[in-house]
Amino acid sequence: MAWVYLGLAGMLEVVWAAALKESDGFTRWVPDLIMAVGLATSFWFLSLAFREIPIGTAYAVWTGIGAAGIAILGMVYFGESASLARIALLGLIVIGIVGLKFVA
Repeated sequence: MAWVYLGLAGMLEVVWAAALKESDGFTRWVPDLIMAVGLATSFWFLSLAFREIPIGTAYAVWTGIGAAGIAILGMVYFGESASLARIALLGLIVIGIVGLKFVA
């Protein structure tokens, strides 16, 4: 279950980061609320994952899921650059996440 918790924590990191962007500097209450709940829930799931997964591995995977996820969301939803180099480098992050799963 620890890896499921870690995956949920990473996905919620994407949610709260996107909501933070949409909050427009904490001026819109709905994205603010989504961000706060997403952040707290993400940390909660991360703390559950720490029970079984080494902290360095869990933290690296959590931040990797969040970084890659929000970068992809940025390209798809926020119209950010989707260059081949950027996509390839995000692929390396994903490979690193999968690799850590198999060696942890």
